[in-house]
Amino acid sequence: MKLSIIIVNYNVKHFLEQALLSVRRASRGLEVEVWVVDNNSVDDSVPMVREKFPEVQLIANQHNPGFSTANNQAIRQSSGKYVLLLNPDTVVEEDTFEKCIAFMDAHPEAGGLGVRMIDGSGKFLPESKRGFPTPWVAFCKTVGLSRLFPRSRLFNHYHLGYLGEHEVREVEVLAGAFMLLRHSALDEIGLLDEAFFMYGEDIDLSYRILQAGYKNYYFPEATIIHYKGESTKKGSLNYVKAFYTAMIIFARKHFRGDKARLFVLMLQAAIYFRALLTVVSGFFKKAYLPVLDAAIIFGGLVFLKNFWAVYHFRDSGYYDNGAFLFFNAPLYISIWLATVYFSGGYDRQLSTRRLVRGLLAGTVLLAAVYGFLDLEYRSSRALILLGALWAILSTVALRFLLHFFRYGNFNLGRTKMKKLVIVGSQEESERVQRLLHLAQVQKNFIGTVAPWEEADTRLYLSRLPQLDEVVQIYRIEEVIFCSRDVRAQDIMNWMARLGPAVDYKIVPQESLSIIGSSSKNTAGELYTIDIQYGIAQAHNRRNKRIADL
Repeated sequence: MKLSIIIVNYNVKHFLEQALLSVRRASRGLEVEVWVVDNNSVDDSVPMVREKFPEVQLIANQHNPGFSTANNQAIRQSSGKYVLLLNPDTVVEEDTFEKCIAFMDAHPEAGGLGVRMIDGSGKFLPESKRGFPTPWVAFCKTVGLSRLFPRSRLFNHYHLGYLGEHEVREVEVLAGAFMLLRHSALDEIGLLDEAFFMYGEDIDLSYRILQAGYKNYYFPEATIIHYKGESTKKGSLNYVKAFYTAMIIFARKHFRGDKARLFVLMLQAAIYFRALLTVVSGFFKKAYLPVLDAAIIFGGLVFLKNFWAVYHFRDSGYYDNGAFLFFNAPLYISIWLATVYFSGGYDRQLSTRRLVRGLLAGTVLLAAVYGFLDLEYRSSRALILLGALWAILSTVALRFLLHFFRYGNFNLGRTKMKKLVIVGSQEESERVQRLLHLAQVQKNFIGTVAPWEEADTRLYLSRLPQLDEVVQIYRIEEVIFCSRDVRAQDIMNWMARLGPAVDYKIVPQESLSIIGSSSKNTAGELYTIDIQYGIAQAHNRRNKRIADL
């Protein structure tokens, strides 16, 4: 057996299906065995593998033992000369395995090999080639110097930014998403360290490969798509904790003396620093709109208070006792914002209807509460009504302005339908259109691009070689590739050619999912045929929790 491919899966059924289809294509004509180790997924991954990929050797764990342990389960049973550890959220080119095996055969000193990786938008992933996280390297990465000087040998050794993207080079660390290993080297140095649950095992194994006298190579002549972020989203508290904890385990294992203590202290400080940044960033992302609403409403109430004192009471100092500013206004704003929140006015999909409904509900509640206030706090019911009118007008106007600055139009609440082309046969294109319809995805379908040169242009918008012209002329915003008809290598070439301005999706053969991702830091997007329950909506979940209480 030449190659053993091992994929560890956890609740990413649709990505796993696409990965296995690409592996099946790339394995034709080669001596290959494929192992899938499922870590107790609840998304029907195991039945899918058994039904659609009977040739795969499946290990279905009854609990989640972690990434390293799961890989080791399959490695111990594998028989290939080479072992490939492959992530489930990847797509490999048709000749990837052939090229990589040929390189390893020609370089007996190679203990491990990694390939060029791109994300779902076609951008190169810098973690395709990495250096060891020494204290200085970790410091530069933590404080952002590596981002400021991406091509510096001094400041960006972690991602080896000074090495060319398309150069075959020796590197220190292989990426765990695609890690081709010589089985004899594993027999010598041992398997993955199971102390690493999710991150860091690739760094540790790469280090031990070099310590044993082997070399690690970055091999950009093969490219894969790595959608990234499917198990733990980058930027989340879980990611920060898991990643830096793994680095601490690595430091304690391989460094000694003052260097180890310094590194561990630095990493512990980095955990708290990055966690604080994550919490603060998350808070401002969620709270900026309520804070803006509160500030605008408060300003309007101050103006209305002064206006009503002069117009109605003929006394500019009527409200000078401070009760309105320090009690009434904060009370009114708190109730309005709370009712807007519970009506769904702060959900991601902004809705003026839910916003106005929440403000009106808050006004009714305020009118009821007003009667229970002491006389000194009963400013005037007119101020409540005028304040409600101001709150409605100002907050609605604010949302239209924010929408305009972001999108250049005032179509708030309207879902802009992306202009879409499908690259594939007429049969597959019609199937994709049915999937989009059943998944209730609204798209402006422009036409189908034929994947073959000899296709009849009367049935298609154009042929694949003219895809860039189609994108430019029709201002296409999303391209869906049918993997049954278009090779993975061609898909990746077109992603690189068209660039990140276009969104890309891939529909696997006979699959009920359409997969893509527009960022390396976010989970991949899925168009799937699922039942959408009302309780899944955010405002309905909030209301249910209130009812439960």
